[in-house]
Amino acid sequence: MLGQRISFVSMVCSQPTIFSIWKPFFLHGLDPLQNNVDTLNNYFLRLNYILGFSLPPHLLFRPRLDLQFLQRFLQILKVLFPSWSSQNALMFLTLLCLTLLEQLVIYQVGLIPSQYYGVLGNKDLEGFKALTFLAVMLIVLNSTLKSFDQFTCNLLYVSWRKDLTEHLHCLYFRGRVYYTLNVLRDDIDNPDQRISQDVERFCRQLSSMASKLIVSPFILVYYTYQCFQSTGWLGPVSIFGYFILGTMVNKTLMSPIVTKLVHQEKLEGDFRFKHMQIRVNAEPAAFYRAGHVEHMRTDRRLQILLQTQRELMSKELWLYIGINTFDYLGSILSYVVIAIPIFSGVYGDLSPAELSTLVSKNAFVCIYLISCFTQLIDLSTTLSDVAGYTHRIGQLRETLLDMSLKSQDCEILGESEWGLDKASGWPAAEPADTAFLLERVSISAPSSDKPLIKDLSLKISEGQSLLITGNTGTGKTSLLRVLGGLWTSTRGSVQMLTDFGPHGVLFLPQKPFFTDGTLREQVIYPLKEVYPDSGSADDERILRFLELAGLVSGGRDPQDPSPPGSTSYSPTWWQGQRVWTSRWTGTVLDEATSALTEEVENELYRIGQQLGMTFISVGHRQSLEKFHSFVLKLCGGGRWELMRIKVE
Repeated sequence: MLGQRISFVSMVCSQPTIFSIWKPFFLHGLDPLQNNVDTLNNYFLRLNYILGFSLPPHLLFRPRLDLQFLQRFLQILKVLFPSWSSQNALMFLTLLCLTLLEQLVIYQVGLIPSQYYGVLGNKDLEGFKALTFLAVMLIVLNSTLKSFDQFTCNLLYVSWRKDLTEHLHCLYFRGRVYYTLNVLRDDIDNPDQRISQDVERFCRQLSSMASKLIVSPFILVYYTYQCFQSTGWLGPVSIFGYFILGTMVNKTLMSPIVTKLVHQEKLEGDFRFKHMQIRVNAEPAAFYRAGHVEHMRTDRRLQILLQTQRELMSKELWLYIGINTFDYLGSILSYVVIAIPIFSGVYGDLSPAELSTLVSKNAFVCIYLISCFTQLIDLSTTLSDVAGYTHRIGQLRETLLDMSLKSQDCEILGESEWGLDKASGWPAAEPADTAFLLERVSISAPSSDKPLIKDLSLKISEGQSLLITGNTGTGKTSLLRVLGGLWTSTRGSVQMLTDFGPHGVLFLPQKPFFTDGTLREQVIYPLKEVYPDSGSADDERILRFLELAGLVSGGRDPQDPSPPGSTSYSPTWWQGQRVWTSRWTGTVLDEATSALTEEVENELYRIGQQLGMTFISVGHRQSLEKFHSFVLKLCGGGRWELMRIKVE
């Protein structure tokens, strides 16, 4: 019985309205469906995720610094650098030139101390003045170049973020990919966080590494040669061996950090989503007096997040120990390398002043070469962050690309299946007034074999409105999803023989969507520019309908920003404005008037009929029948009945 009840919870959680209705049964320990409970295992994993339970270990991928990371990183680079002549490529080339020039100046500045040993040892006043002036000029030039270096890195960060975010947006909003990813799939957590926060951090970290990475090969080659000239083969071999050892140690220490970082970012998204959930549902939560419960659940997510952060910091501790150890050992190694030729008598014929000058010069070369290697080792922490973000962004991009290709295939198929370009063998063209044509259509929920509707054949024409009724869970909204192209039918053909747009079809879901924009843009949503901005007649018509709905008092400019309290008006009234002001030919309403009184509901439908609209409505009230020509009753188990409404 417990397993059945859990399965039932999984079912009702997928429809918040049903869950609210059945809530008292659960609170009082009653089983509303003792003998007829379907085990919906497909929803159990999603329910666990929603309630904050851990996913099974085999469903958690473990990102690492491996070939997959390299492949994903290279694919992201193709987005950041689409061509050699792109703006990002030119800025990157500019950064390379600035960094190389900066390194030339740094080399000259690094030789200044050895020259000071010479002029001070020889007590050369004029040489000291000239050297001091040169040092000041080089330092000013170096500071300027370094500032432009940082400025160019910041410009690269902004440009990279723009290109990568727009690339993901293009894939995310293509077709109905965003709907499928957020509603029908649960393998990609927090896509909003990946597109906004992860991309921002990835681009910022990568830009901070850019100048060091691009100049490192040139520095290594040049200073390796200089080190070989000063110390022979022993110096470069010792330094390279030191770097290889440090790389291996840090690679071992970084691998668990990448995995833990990805998990932390997921928990960050979950914690932020919990607060957004409370903000959006503040009023229902207040009615339930759920402040204490939500407080505990939010704190529980916080504790899980903080525990993961503590575990991440524990792993990073060993990485920091490795990095700092190699940093300080590097400074000693440079003097060890220089000491070998000195104590072996190679420079025995030099005076103390000349030897000091030589030691200072050689020390700078060796120390700078070691410094270059230690900087690369220091980037281990940044690289681990970049690797974590690379996996999250790369995984999202791969999923979006796959879904976009499938979406394109569906759109190509839909052009023929929905009656836009029919191939040979299709039935003869339907009359021009036909909006939808369904032939032996069967519908099931995604990831479920349970049929909701079987072998439905239906033709919906202009002027013949259809009312869809039935008990909860019989597939009323599912049928509208198939008509709207959100779901695909398991069998049969669905043809949409009209367009979505003015003089076409508008779908009004159960929960209206309020976007940002002016009052005009709210009313005519989703059509941003239905009417010319200079058309005062259209504004007058919009205001007339808004006043009729009681949403505004006269004198308000539709171009004004939508008022902060606009969402406090009846959502159904807002949807009504979108129907009336945009002159849609057909409107599909999914219980859009259920929250209204019968008087207001009748007024809404009466105005729609005066405007010549055809309705496809989902509802339960008998008062709706007088505004429709047919009733489609869904009986459950795939059964249905289609009846003509008698006009009295």
